[in-house]
Amino acid sequence: MKVQRKHVLAATVALAASAVVAVGTGMGFAETTPAGQSACAGSVTFSAEGGAPAATSDRFPVGTRLRVTNLDNGKVATVTVTGPSGSCVLLNTAAMDLVREPGKNVIRRNLVERLDGGAAATGAARPGGGVQAGEARPGNAQPGGVRASVCGGAITFSAEGGAPAATSGQFPVGTRLRVTNLDNGKAVTVTVTGPSGSCVLLNAAAMELIREPGKNLVRRNVVELLR
Repeated sequence: MKVQRKHVLAATVALAASAVVAVGTGMGFAETTPAGQSACAGSVTFSAEGGAPAATSDRFPVGTRLRVTNLDNGKVATVTVTGPSGSCVLLNTAAMDLVREPGKNVIRRNLVERLDGGAAATGAARPGGGVQAGEARPGNAQPGGVRASVCGGAITFSAEGGAPAATSGQFPVGTRLRVTNLDNGKAVTVTVTGPSGSCVLLNAAAMELIREPGKNLVRRNVVELLR
């Protein structure tokens, strides 16, 4: 009888423990990461574009609907792609305000989902989108047509401090790039210091060297890969 009681007691404890685990999972304690794989890799940032929440992209065609989730605070923005940019997804100001944490201009931990179920415009998703390192992409030729840009679309920046630098979803750490603003002729040479969701994402110091007053976006630009 004593042996049987011990077995019954052990089984009861095990059953109770299993129930606790099941309840914890059901309430979201055991799994907090949203299901699904992100359609974009790297950080998400924003432009100074106004209007209703929207985004631009170098990967998804105009009209594509995307859901962007900030995994650090759980906030979500559903946006429609309205045009091209140099990022997999570049939010406008209104969209960024819906998901960012106070004082932060970059969302490092994020989930980007395509809501219409279509494939990316360039096929399989790859970090940073755009062209591969060393490819010439027409459309941003330097004055005189000397060279073509290795990145397409507008260039923006993060709030990262320090000396002029950049992050990239296309070029490895240590790569040196020269970015020229074709509207004012100003140029900056930067070294890639880490990954991002853009072909080239300048930090604050680098952007200050080339942008026009009051503008957070360099639309006409050429990005050169320095050997």
